[in-house]
Amino acid sequence: MNRRSKEETKILEHLIYLPLLLAVLERDYQQAKTTPFKLNQVYINLIENTMKKIQADLKGFKEKMYKNKMKLVKGNTDKSFTEYHYYVANDHEVHRYSNAALKANTEKLLCYYLFKENAG
Repeated sequence: MNRRSKEETKILEHLIYLPLLLAVLERDYQQAKTTPFKLNQVYINLIENTMKKIQADLKGFKEKMYKNKMKLVKGNTDKSFTEYHYYVANDHEVHRYSNAALKANTEKLLCYYLFKENAG
């Protein structure tokens, strides 16, 4: 049974997806530094600025997590699923996420940061 509020769920899910997104961008950043694009610095700057925004958001969600006495622990991972343990107040829940869903949601979040956050 889901005993968490929508806000608690939002915090916990961002604490799953934002680190995944940072890992993807870090890999892309390393690749962009060594790939001979014609305007290489533009791509590097885009990735750096996106990573800074994500890091700031992640910090905010971590502060909310501590304030609300919450904890997230990554559990077992196999080829198809990744397990996360949610601790909220005195409750403990285990959630299994499909790795395909984690990838798809991370991609959606990347689109948000690249196209909405960096627009304007």
